[in-house]
Amino acid sequence: MRIRRKKWVDKELEECSFYLDTPTDKKGKWNEMFANNGPLHLELGCGKGSFISELASSNKNINYIAVDMIDQMLGLAKRNVEAKYKEKNLEVDNLFLVRMDIERILMILDKTDVVERIYINFCNPWPKGKHRKKRLTHTKQLELYKTFLKPGGEIFFKTDDDGLYIDSLRYFEESGFKIINKTDDLHNNCIFENNIITEHEQMFSSQGINIKAIIARV
Repeated sequence: MRIRRKKWVDKELEECSFYLDTPTDKKGKWNEMFANNGPLHLELGCGKGSFISELASSNKNINYIAVDMIDQMLGLAKRNVEAKYKEKNLEVDNLFLVRMDIERILMILDKTDVVERIYINFCNPWPKGKHRKKRLTHTKQLELYKTFLKPGGEIFFKTDDDGLYIDSLRYFEESGFKIINKTDDLHNNCIFENNIITEHEQMFSSQGINIKAIIARV
């Protein structure tokens, strides 16, 4: 997603206590980073942070890492997180925003970090055949996630794209994941206990596009 460069981003991220620009030294040490010893959840491609800000502030007993590779997005996510936590009169102590290329996720996480759940919301569908290995649900990526995903851990996936949804069902099965639940119309058949509607979800739904979703367990 293209986004205009904002002059304030670099300074605000540099001064942000819950942002990590070079997180490779935290590999294997994430449990030491948080104020509580709750389970670790991961969002891949957090964008502007509307989803993770609501999720993390509503579940202070869970620790979260939200990853994106675009610093401008992370700047907006930082502000959205601050606003949501302030609204609830909470301290941001169970969430870190991280800049990292998701294809290189093993640079910051390993099997000792023990992630219990991964969220992937409206990632790039990469429809052209030669680009499909870039999909965040591609078999190649799922094999990486299995390195640090706890046995019995889950991936919660949402998309507007029919092709990505159908292919992802196959990717999960090829990688040894069990499909726990699935739907091609999330808003009429919600498979999540508490579905947080993201900006993309609202936009696509308003255009009459069904939201597809999968829960897969390793």
